Amino acid sequence: MTDHKIIGTGRTAEVYAWEAGKVLKLFIPGYPQSAVEKEFRLGQLLNTLNFPKPKAYEIVSWQNRSGIVYEHITGESLLAWVLRTMDVEGCATRLAALHPLIMQNQLEGLPSYKEFLRWGVEKATALSKTEREEALQQLKNLPEGNQLCHGDFHPGNILIHEDKSVVLDFMNVCKGPVLYDIARTVFLIQYSQVPEPVPDPEALKAFQKALADAYLQKLQVSRDQLQPYFAVIAAARKGEAPEE
Repeated sequence: MTDHKIIGTGRTAEVYAWEAGKVLKLFIPGYPQSAVEKEFRLGQLLNTLNFPKPKAYEIVSWQNRSGIVYEHITGESLLAWVLRTMDVEGCATRLAALHPLIMQNQLEGLPSYKEFLRWGVEKATALSKTEREEALQQLKNLPEGNQLCHGDFHPGNILIHEDKSVVLDFMNVCKGPVLYDIARTVFLIQYSQVPEPVPDPEALKAFQKALADAYLQKLQVSRDQLQPYFAVIAAARKGEAPEE
């Protein structure tokens, strides 16, 4: 079993080639088993839903670590594609076609999006006490919702596989209003760092805003509709990804 090649790495896991048509997402040593089991249960629930995503097959133990066997989907990430082609319209079209297929669903037993935002706000050491209290009050005033929210929907989590867009990484999946998940996507597109250094940061910022605007235009959603969510998402991001 030592010939399995590593094909990807992340903050919480490594991905290895496994059996034919499958990969193993192997979690780092000490990663909570309860979190592995939670992700697998969620993967099994998502298997039943009608949008393109890798199937979750089983939990395995390898090298004294827990992992989940997933369907192996090959292709170029939408992020790599759009940075290579600079095709804002093409990227926005793929995003706006795929995202509603996810958000039209409902699943029992998902945590509220408010739990995730509250965790981020409370963890954000960069926020002052007043800023934290204001963010938590704004969060309290946001509506509830029961739609399936991906929670991390952006070009880096989408693969182009045989010209089909396939969504990955359901670590932040939750239930909430459709407008929350759209606002989260706009924030991630426009303000998240790209994986590699770029020669012209200002041009990149303009490109990111243009992509976010095109995505919203195709969904026929305005920034005004999303405004109540942006401040809380930004505050929570300071706890979720303080390096940004």
